[in-house]
Amino acid sequence: MKKIFSVIVLLIASTHWQVMAAQSKNPISPYDTVFIEEMTWLEVRDAIKAGKTTAIIATGGVEQNGPYLATGKHNVILKLTTDKIARQLGNALVAPIVAFVPEGDKKPPTKHMRYPGTISLTEKTFMLLLTEIAESLKVHGFTEIVLLGDSGGNQSGMNKLAKSLNKAWQKDKARVHFVPEYYDNPRWTKWLQARGINEVKDGEHHDFRHTALMMLADPMSVRMPQRIATGDFSVNGIDLMPMSKTLSLAKELLRYQTDITVAAINQRVNAKP
Repeated sequence: MKKIFSVIVLLIASTHWQVMAAQSKNPISPYDTVFIEEMTWLEVRDAIKAGKTTAIIATGGVEQNGPYLATGKHNVILKLTTDKIARQLGNALVAPIVAFVPEGDKKPPTKHMRYPGTISLTEKTFMLLLTEIAESLKVHGFTEIVLLGDSGGNQSGMNKLAKSLNKAWQKDKARVHFVPEYYDNPRWTKWLQARGINEVKDGEHHDFRHTALMMLADPMSVRMPQRIATGDFSVNGIDLMPMSKTLSLAKELLRYQTDITVAAINQRVNAKP
């Protein structure tokens, strides 16, 4: 009897909170952002009610990026790109950027884990983390969940996860879409080469594209003042000055990448299950 009573109490409490969540009014005007972590729960609820039922889960990383770029390179760029993508979609919000991804083994250290500052997850932990995030979003009413990654080590796990979740969610309204078009490095390289950016690799883990986008997001993330002070603000043989030219290219590239990613997302969302 005690167990039955406890279950009844829990059901009543749950129903009460569901009613409260549905009926509570937002006492203030909403903040203009697409990032869920910057919104109040009322703003998220009202956005979903208004049709923003696509959620973007973006994965970045914390890794070594040569002597000049911050270890959070991918996360810095994702803050820029996902904002643009979500706003252009018009019906999307962005989950907190997943900063921790597979970066190499720990014993013995391999890949990026050989460098201080790198934080690495196993593929299993990475996929479990994304699963919990996706399931949370589904509970709240998001029906189209988009997975995209800014780093190469993220792609395989996201692809496998999308397939496994769609299989597990066959009877649910929600679907998961892995969008590899976002991480199409050969395409971005070709686009830059057509504009005169022909890099000669210097052996460091950096390039013009990432540096330019980071400059657009936060010049300190590429240590711009310090590098200018040395008299050599370049990457792979490409001078980053004048800054206006680099930032102009970064804005063009951001628009190009956004257009391609948005088109890929819409194609998947509009496709029949």
